[in-house]
Amino acid sequence: MGHEEKKGTIILDNFNSTANLAANPGFQSTLSLGSKEVINEKAYNPFEHRRVEHPTSTSGSLVHLLKSSLGSGILAMPAAFKNAGLVVGAVGTLIVGFICTHCVYILVKTSQEVCVDAKKPSMGFAETCGAAFEYGPKRLRPWANFAKTFIDYALTCTYLAALCVYIVFIAENFKEVLDQYVPEYKLSLETYCALTLVPLVLICQIRNLKWLVPFSAIANVLLIICFVITMYYLFSDMPSPSERLMVASVTQWPLFMSTVIFAMEGIGVVMPIENDMAKPEKFLGCPGVLNVAMTIVITLYGIVGFFGYIKFGENARGSITLNLPEDEIIAQSAKILMALAILFTYSLQFYVPMEMIWRQIHHKIAVQYHNITQISIRTVVVVGSVAIAAAFPDLELFIGLSGAIFLSTLGLLTPAVVETVHKWNRGLGPFYCILWKNIFISIISLIALFAGSYVSIKNMAGKFNTVPVLEMVANSTIALNDTLAG
Repeated sequence: MGHEEKKGTIILDNFNSTANLAANPGFQSTLSLGSKEVINEKAYNPFEHRRVEHPTSTSGSLVHLLKSSLGSGILAMPAAFKNAGLVVGAVGTLIVGFICTHCVYILVKTSQEVCVDAKKPSMGFAETCGAAFEYGPKRLRPWANFAKTFIDYALTCTYLAALCVYIVFIAENFKEVLDQYVPEYKLSLETYCALTLVPLVLICQIRNLKWLVPFSAIANVLLIICFVITMYYLFSDMPSPSERLMVASVTQWPLFMSTVIFAMEGIGVVMPIENDMAKPEKFLGCPGVLNVAMTIVITLYGIVGFFGYIKFGENARGSITLNLPEDEIIAQSAKILMALAILFTYSLQFYVPMEMIWRQIHHKIAVQYHNITQISIRTVVVVGSVAIAAAFPDLELFIGLSGAIFLSTLGLLTPAVVETVHKWNRGLGPFYCILWKNIFISIISLIALFAGSYVSIKNMAGKFNTVPVLEMVANSTIALNDTLAG
């Protein structure tokens, strides 16, 4: 009986169509009838795998992006309009602002897409560029490591150039005030640059980002007060717009473009902000954090540049605080507040290039020498930035040169190249529209790079004076050593 039951029963134990069909070498099927892993496999979503210890809210990310873009550069906008005229300046600010915003967008979008390819939850700026080449066309894959290293070094140079600009900001504002109230001790701008050496070396020895937060908070408060005072003077007794140039000489437009790029670009902080968001999907889109922040930034920069040029005309200087009345205490206090705000911000900006430099060399140095090496490198970097600032103390031209060389390359050219490489095998859109669009952005970037650099260097050429600069830096270094020894 049991034998009959057994005989009439079809045993379905361990039935698996995929395994049985594939086991027969004469029948190789591409169908996977019973494989739940293949049928239900989801595409990798980097947002679901991010583990941020202290994620930033959407509103907090908006504040961070505004803070990174609304810095001292806004005070240089009237000088930028001086090189373009009212009409070209207004239209140009909108165009450059739109291009800068789009470049940030394509960088972040590319980063999110290559995170899927690499199955990584997030990537920084340099990692994104390297991954775009690594997962791009086969011929370009060997360049992945070079692209990543290049961006690392370019970011370091960009921040170091910004530090030089900060030093000139500090020196010019202090000189304006002290020349007014202590006229018997008038010193050169180069000397004021050199005098910043001691406090900057000391404050830059702080290595923990946590201890720099109070300095950043104080700097923000001082900047707000300074901005309010500046706006008060800016909109009082406004002359007629007809007194100003509508269209400036075309030869000066590259300087306008590079100055606006320097003022607006915050390409180095975009990826960290997006990576730390609790809801990173809200960074892009409409309305998204990027679009809202850049709309505010472009509007404010346009207003300050437009009305600042109407107010001060051809006398507009590299920072409009330098155009404020010299015989009014409130106006002079704004200059001091601005100088102190930049002084406190310097250490925070210094943190970024120092981290990059240390990451490249720390493994080559014995652990027992890490401390003295850190002190030495920090001191050398500050001394170098002070020497460069003292050698080229023209703030307006220095801003234009920094924007032309570094930010036009990182902020415009790099995102365009990276998106093109990433999209090459994935489709460049109807009629290759993505390719043509990125070629246009690259041309704009190269114009800003070469023409802006040429104009800035040409105007700087007659102002370079090496010997006094080296003497002042040497004297300041001796004073610093005496201070540390004491």
